[in-house]
Amino acid sequence: MRWAVLGAGHWGTALAVHLCRQGHTARLWGRHPETLPGFMDFTCLSPVFPDIGFPSGLGIGSDLAATLEGAEGVLLAVPSHALRTVLATIPQALLPPDLLLVLASKGLELPGALRLDQVLDESCPTLPKVVLSGPSFAHDLILGKPLAMTAAAANMDDARRVVEVFASDQMRVYSSDDVAGVCLGGAIKNVLAIAAGISDGLGNGDSARAALITRGIAELHRLGTALGGRTETFMGLTGAGDLILTASSDLSRNRRVGMGLGRGLSLEAVLSDLGQEAEG
Repeated sequence: MRWAVLGAGHWGTALAVHLCRQGHTARLWGRHPETLPGFMDFTCLSPVFPDIGFPSGLGIGSDLAATLEGAEGVLLAVPSHALRTVLATIPQALLPPDLLLVLASKGLELPGALRLDQVLDESCPTLPKVVLSGPSFAHDLILGKPLAMTAAAANMDDARRVVEVFASDQMRVYSSDDVAGVCLGGAIKNVLAIAAGISDGLGNGDSARAALITRGIAELHRLGTALGGRTETFMGLTGAGDLILTASSDLSRNRRVGMGLGRGLSLEAVLSDLGQEAEG
């Protein structure tokens, strides 16, 4: 299957490599052409993963139309604030009715706090859409470490298609039709992870973090179900699972933002040091 992967950051790159390892072809597109030359010697995945060799089946470029030409699936891994803009720049001729859209971004669109699946529905109302989410770091995926995710779609046949594409000995993928719950879990946990980081930055200790995560799961459930998600979703991979990972690992950008704030740094200084998007 031919895939276009929009978003050449750590997550988009790792997912593109995973697709190639599964026998698919993927063309990776980046919003910022100035960040792409490091890829262009086609020997390693510099600058995001300089120690990983460039896989066969992977292409890369900054021409959106060329990236989408002939694609059977589009994987969206751009930041939440850029999703609508990127979708609006895609020529309709490159969006055939059977093109499968897979959303791998987490967050909410601001202002308005729309879920990202709602942004997809407004931008591409007729195309099949699947949300791929769960407790997963790009670093673990690209190194071949085991992880589990959820593919959610209104049409379960579409969700099962994505399960077949991404499932491997490394990655277990479950299917769901709770699109709202999966998207909400991936967004709400970002804020709670910042709170956990603030607690650690203040030196409150492991016990406080455990309490915060546990009560955070309860809050995630209450808010998420009030907004239309289901209990089992928030108790599963895309709710509690994603929160536990994001709130407890130093690889988490949102947790690192919180730690910086807890240590007294300004938000501007923290984000400057981070050098990457933090959706919380």
